[in-house]
Amino acid sequence: MISIPHKAKQFSLFTVKLLVVIGAFYFIYQQIANKPALNWENSKRFIFEKTNSLEFVVIVLFSIANRFLEILKWQNLVSSFQKITLLQSTEQVLSALTLGVFTPYGVGEYLGKTLYYTKDKAKKIVLLNLICNGIQMVMIGLFGWIGCIALGFYKWSWVLLCVVVLVLIILLLVKKSKNKLGAIGAFISSFSFISSTIHRKNIAYGFLRFIALTHQFYFLLITFDVFVPYFTLIATISIVYLLANALPSFQLFDFAVKGSVAVYFFGQLGINEWLVVFISSLMWLLNVVAPVIIGSYFVIKYKTK
Repeated sequence: MISIPHKAKQFSLFTVKLLVVIGAFYFIYQQIANKPALNWENSKRFIFEKTNSLEFVVIVLFSIANRFLEILKWQNLVSSFQKITLLQSTEQVLSALTLGVFTPYGVGEYLGKTLYYTKDKAKKIVLLNLICNGIQMVMIGLFGWIGCIALGFYKWSWVLLCVVVLVLIILLLVKKSKNKLGAIGAFISSFSFISSTIHRKNIAYGFLRFIALTHQFYFLLITFDVFVPYFTLIATISIVYLLANALPSFQLFDFAVKGSVAVYFFGQLGINEWLVVFISSLMWLLNVVAPVIIGSYFVIKYKTK
């Protein structure tokens, strides 16, 4: 075999990292430049007119809490086989997020996190990331279903309930006959290395992260003078998250998907369309763009194992 010089490897790695970062910034710029709701002058004027310093700090704190809970969630899951520090978890989560902005459902996150571990741990990391993202989908599905019932969308709630029951029945059958089902049974068994304590913490972090995201949206609505009962707004926000996450999209276009879904449902409550798009865009900036920018630093400083 022809060996590649160490310097050539390092240069190739640096080139790839640089391309990822440039690509992330280019896509972000394109989205900001082509989005009327993100017009900087109008946005700044609107924010400063409607919010005071304390309210703005609270809005930012919601975003910090959202990402911090994700970092704790990942640290907790990885502790099932290896202890990592909070800083290591932060680096892995944010750099993986940067790699995931180009792919639907953030598939790039799976690759990004495996890069921090040896090859023999790759399958385990992919599984942990699946659990990490899966619990968030469970929370979105559960509260979205409750939101459907609360707002009278009974047909949707029945459809969701039937889907969940069907999935549970399939999982139960697979668990009972896992020896006969080969690969599927092996996949179910692969969860056994994670303790019940870690699972409980994962559920708690997932729940708190959902609360942070929904209440950031709620806080922004009331900050910008939307006067609708609390439970109606929370139920609507939960449905928006459910439908938006059910649609395949890129992390970078997340605000466009959530914004379009939100416009319809909040429109039913008489909330101004531009305000809904603006809030969705602002949350995208705080919860996706800001972490991606920080994650770009970790991508650049990454060194192969």
